[in-house]
Amino acid sequence: MTDILGGTRFISAEPIQKGWSEDKKYCVTSSDGVKYLLRITPIERYEARKSLFGMLEQVATLGIPMCKPIEFGTCADGVYSLQSWIDGEDLEAVLPLLSETEQYVLGLKSGEILGKLHGIQAPNTQEDWAVRFNRKTNHKIKAYRECGIRFDGGDDVIEYIENNRHLLENRPQCFQHGDYHVGNMMMERGELKIIDFDRYDFGDPWEEFNRIVWCAAVSPHFATGQLQGYFSGEPPLEFFKLLAFYIASNTLSSIYWAIPFGQPDLDTMMKQSQDVLRWYDNLRNPVPTWYLKDFYIQYIDGVPLK
Repeated sequence: MTDILGGTRFISAEPIQKGWSEDKKYCVTSSDGVKYLLRITPIERYEARKSLFGMLEQVATLGIPMCKPIEFGTCADGVYSLQSWIDGEDLEAVLPLLSETEQYVLGLKSGEILGKLHGIQAPNTQEDWAVRFNRKTNHKIKAYRECGIRFDGGDDVIEYIENNRHLLENRPQCFQHGDYHVGNMMMERGELKIIDFDRYDFGDPWEEFNRIVWCAAVSPHFATGQLQGYFSGEPPLEFFKLLAFYIASNTLSSIYWAIPFGQPDLDTMMKQSQDVLRWYDNLRNPVPTWYLKDFYIQYIDGVPLK
């Protein structure tokens, strides 16, 4: 095993602190001046990281705008993967600076990209979705009730979940990015890029939208565009009902998840729980108020009017 950060292969290695990943991340520059993303993971995670790299290779064949997988192996510090570098800005910071139409158009693009990702089918060995997600839901309700922290409207959230478990029946399964929201997207020279596939999984394609709350909080126009780009038009009511179920489930788990990280993260999740209840009128309306059904854009020769 080599010391990938030593020797003459890279002339610089700048640590990247952003993100929740256990990986050590660097922007490295090779001797010929090309930048790459280098991720190093503890050796115990070899099989998981090998599987992730293989999935990234499969995703890249779809033409997804992303960090392209280049090299995988072991080194003195563990398991490493080398990917192409995205020289851009975080979409979360860029969106508020754009017009509403520009935000919407980027949302459309993100929805179209997600549709491509969902073209990768789940393995035939996948457990039935309703069985699997009902088990997860049971755990989330139990853990929320036992964590000692409550939020206003929590009983309404649990009631909606209990009354709508039937929506999980007979759902298809496919590849999931696992954390698809504006925090994992970038803009590079005007092009949308998708990053951080670390939490990839296989499951109901509609569950993938459970992170759209982060998009809606930054830009309702982007979030609206994402849904309409994915569905090539208006999403069906059945989707909204199931999305409300997934967001309700996530709202419960976000509370006890945040506790170990301290009060600031818990405050963030408590605020989000109230945002969710406000958007959904205490789960009485499955279509959230941030969804801008009547927002339309016009095109002239393919160029959106601002």
